[in-house]
Amino acid sequence: MHFSVSPRRLAGVAALACAAALTPVTALAATEAPAAATASTPACTTSGLVIWLNTVGSGYAGGEDYTLNFTNLSGHACTLRGYPGVSAVSLSGHQIGRPASWGTARPATVSLADGATATAGLQVSNPGNFGTACFLPRPQGRVGKLPTAAGLRVYPPNQFTSKLIPLPFYACYGTAPVWMYVKPVQG
Repeated sequence: MHFSVSPRRLAGVAALACAAALTPVTALAATEAPAAATASTPACTTSGLVIWLNTVGSGYAGGEDYTLNFTNLSGHACTLRGYPGVSAVSLSGHQIGRPASWGTARPATVSLADGATATAGLQVSNPGNFGTACFLPRPQGRVGKLPTAAGLRVYPPNQFTSKLIPLPFYACYGTAPVWMYVKPVQG
């Protein structure tokens, strides 16, 4: 038996076949477009980070260089970009003196896989370098002294929640001298 198919009918069948073949592709594209839009890596939050200090500093005449570490334990990848906020704190958690100053280096975005660590350099000058500008206010007839910090309060870049790192060291009570500098986070 021989069937004859008109060119018009053949074109219609071909169009239906193409539409049927493309339907899964367009459905797949429709489901992947929102996923791709939300696939950007979120910023690391303070609650997902362990913040710690490498206390084996690199001493120099007049101070110490340390490395702040930000380890991602959030369970997912995240990003950090910018300078952390760092200040010395008393045992009661009150800030001592001025916070660490930021340099002029341009920050880069650091992607952290779960369990990965980013770092930021921290330079702490010896507050004794600044003479009495760093001394605690002295009671009448007493010689002033440098305050002892109980640790550091650290804010990850672009976060408003901090973590405390215990580290006893001499701090600068005054707000005038810049005695701590922090670098941007790097991978």
